[in-house]
Amino acid sequence: MTDLSRARARPLIGVSPRILREVPPSLGFRGKTLQYLEQSVAHWVMEAGALAVMVPTIETGGMLRRQDVSARDVAAALDGLVLQGGADIDPALYGEPRRATRGPIDPARDRFERDLILAFAAAGKPVLGICRGMQLINVAFGGDLYQDLVGDGATAFEHVDDGAYDRHLHVARIEPGGLLSSIYPGTVAVTINSIHHQAVRRVAEGFAVEARAEDDVVEAIVSRRHAFIVGTQWHPEFHAPDDPAGLLPTAPLLHALVEAALSARGS
Repeated sequence: MTDLSRARARPLIGVSPRILREVPPSLGFRGKTLQYLEQSVAHWVMEAGALAVMVPTIETGGMLRRQDVSARDVAAALDGLVLQGGADIDPALYGEPRRATRGPIDPARDRFERDLILAFAAAGKPVLGICRGMQLINVAFGGDLYQDLVGDGATAFEHVDDGAYDRHLHVARIEPGGLLSSIYPGTVAVTINSIHHQAVRRVAEGFAVEARAEDDVVEAIVSRRHAFIVGTQWHPEFHAPDDPAGLLPTAPLLHALVEAALSARGS
């Protein structure tokens, strides 16, 4: 197999970037906007033989117009999509005023990623949403969110600890009979990381909850209408295989995503 044919055999997984609008002077780019991938996300996707491709957000007022490169164009060119974490989702996207969001939000990113989710779903191609990405999948298909888990009375347990960050861990339970239980056969109680203060409240129609924390907060959702649209509230890219805390292995989830991408390409 030549280098070119080997490259073409690899599935292309789009990864949506985070956006930095206020760039620190030390980085240069004065007055510019940066779109970037977290290294761990891109490298995690590539561990299973896929190629990670950044999908820049297109917004009003930029050099490109949305109609120049549509979400459908992106979905047609790529084999799958991963949505990484980041800022809170604008509550306007699910019909609520802002009550308890933290930090800056980015409606342009919200809208473009929502369009990507729907375009990949329509094309029959897999989508994996991580943390914020899971929340946006739920919103894109008609669900809503707790703007703040503790403030909205969903739990007394803080699911985010700025000091511990990705070492803020807790136990979750995988529900039997679903996609995740088939990916992790015989596994019920798992240890995962927790870096979020928002979470799924009303689950979108056609989706099932496939993992919950001990306080009943939703930790994973899976579409029952699509071959592979999965959201995990935890960050699998931060789960190292040799972690002494015994975190949930993420290679099975990654390989399931890549297999779904290859299957969609074949069909």
